[in-house]
Amino acid sequence: MIEPFLLRALLAGLGIALVAGPLGAFVVWRRLAIFGEALAHSALLGVVLALLLALDPTLGLLLFAALLACALWALEDQRLLPTDTILSTLAHGALALGLVVLSFVDWLRLDLMAYLFGDILAVSERDLLLVVALLAVVSAVLARHWRALVSLTIEPDLARVEGVPVRRLRLVLDLFIAGTIALGMKLVGIVLVVSLLVVPVAAARPWARTPEQMALFGSLVGALATLIGLTLSAAVDIPSGPAIVVTAVFSFLASSGMHRVLERRGSGRARPSLARRGGAR
Repeated sequence: MIEPFLLRALLAGLGIALVAGPLGAFVVWRRLAIFGEALAHSALLGVVLALLLALDPTLGLLLFAALLACALWALEDQRLLPTDTILSTLAHGALALGLVVLSFVDWLRLDLMAYLFGDILAVSERDLLLVVALLAVVSAVLARHWRALVSLTIEPDLARVEGVPVRRLRLVLDLFIAGTIALGMKLVGIVLVVSLLVVPVAAARPWARTPEQMALFGSLVGALATLIGLTLSAAVDIPSGPAIVVTAVFSFLASSGMHRVLERRGSGRARPSLARRGGAR
C-alpha cells in the first residue's frame, strides 16, 4: 500500500503537471520563460517576508508572486527599457534583498536547500488542496477563454480590434503562471520550477499540430515525468524534484531526436504555424 506522503506528492505533482501543460504552452508561445525565472528568483524574498510576518510560507509565496505578477503586468507596455531588462533587474534584486534580509535575522530558521531544490515529499494536505483549487480555477477559465487567449497570443492587435479584453486576459494569465510557479516550488524548488512549465511543452511541440494538442501533450509529458521521477526517487534514493526535471529533459531529448529521425526519413509532417514559430510575434 502506498504511503500517504507519497500519494500526496504524486497527486500534487500530477496536478501541477496538468496545469503546467496549457500554461507552459502560453509561456513558450509568448516567450515568457524570463517572466517565470523572475518570479522564481524573487520567491525567496516572499518566503522571508512571510516568515517575518508570521504567515504560512506557501500563502506568502502565492501573495508575493501575485503582487509581482501585477507589477510586471503594469510595466509590460512601458517603452523606457526592454521587458527582459526590467524582469532581470527585479528578479535578481529581489533575490539579493531576500538573502540580505535573511542574513540580518539570526533567529529565522530557513531550509534554503528545500526552497532552492524543492521537497515534494513534504507536501501537506493543505498544499494539495491549493494545487487542486488552482487546477480547478485554471481549467474553468481556460475552457471559457481559450480561443481568446490563443488569439491574443497570435495577433494581439487583431484580438483587440475584435473586442478581446487583451490586457485583462494577460493579467489573468500572468497570475495563473505566478500561482503555478509558487506552488511548483514546493515540488522542484526555485532553481528548477520554470522547467515544469517549459520542458514538457518543448517535448510535446514537435508532435503538436494545433494549440490544443500542444497544451494536452505538454500536460501528458509532465504527468509522465512526475510519475517516473517519483518512482526513480523511491527506487534509487535520489532527490525527487531533480529526478522529475531530469526525466522531463530526457523526454524532450528523446522527442526531439525521434522527430528529427522521422523527418529525415520523410515521415515528418508540417506542424501548425503557431507551434512552429514557438510563439507570437
